[in-house]
Amino acid sequence: MSVDPQALGQLVEPCAPAVAAAPTTAARTRRVPMPLLGLILPLGVLVLGEVAVRQGWISPNLLPAPSDVLRTLLELGAQGLATHVLASSARVAAGFAIGGGLALAVGAAVGLSRRVEALLDPSCQALRAIPSLAWVPLLLLWLGIDEASKVVLIAIGAFFPVYMGVASGFRDVDRKLVEVARMHRLSQAALVRRVLLPAALPAVLTGLRNGLSLAWMFMVAAELIAASQGLGYLLTDGRETSRADIVLAAIVLLAVLGKASDTAMQALERRLLAWRDSFDNTRA
Repeated sequence: MSVDPQALGQLVEPCAPAVAAAPTTAARTRRVPMPLLGLILPLGVLVLGEVAVRQGWISPNLLPAPSDVLRTLLELGAQGLATHVLASSARVAAGFAIGGGLALAVGAAVGLSRRVEALLDPSCQALRAIPSLAWVPLLLLWLGIDEASKVVLIAIGAFFPVYMGVASGFRDVDRKLVEVARMHRLSQAALVRRVLLPAALPAVLTGLRNGLSLAWMFMVAAELIAASQGLGYLLTDGRETSRADIVLAAIVLLAVLGKASDTAMQALERRLLAWRDSFDNTRA
């Protein structure tokens, strides 16, 4: 059976522009910066909220327009808003450092030793199930209403996500890696430093990110109790004065600060895990 070259060329030619156009479309898609994609949803919500309030669909006493919240933020900025932001940030930093540091040590010990796991893990799991507000009366009795009780409550919140990430990270290291390291007669310290820690690092960093996020949540619970400064204090003040704009302004600041700290942790994670050849590097 013979094929006419001219007829074959006529069949293939119409398909050529479509094939050539595909890379052009993909290239145009790649030109859109990823951070801009993340702004689409919040900007859409802000526009929708502004329209809903201005059209009278929602009462401004219940949900102020985004422009009114921005005006409130500017007014608070002139009245010492930076003091509240710094107070909350300092409490989160101190609590996360204490809770996260302790969790790194305890989680590593539990992940590396079955005996330590049998000794400590049941108690840690039981304590992890206690709600955050249940600690408040006890901490107030022990430490009073000063800074110590707030920092300890934040440390408790940061401890358990980091502990879970570190312990599971060490436990889930591939057994074959450990066997190869023992074949090369690595010492226990070298095994931990050169094999176990790098293999567990993704889970450890994920635990740290989760712990930092929970530290911000526990900070609000701590400042709602008894505080004269901080974003939790602004939430309480807005509730007591029936100022929904102040409440929303504090919530916006919490979202911005939480996102900024998580972005910093994410950048650290990418830097420390740059050696990984994972699916994340191939995603469209």
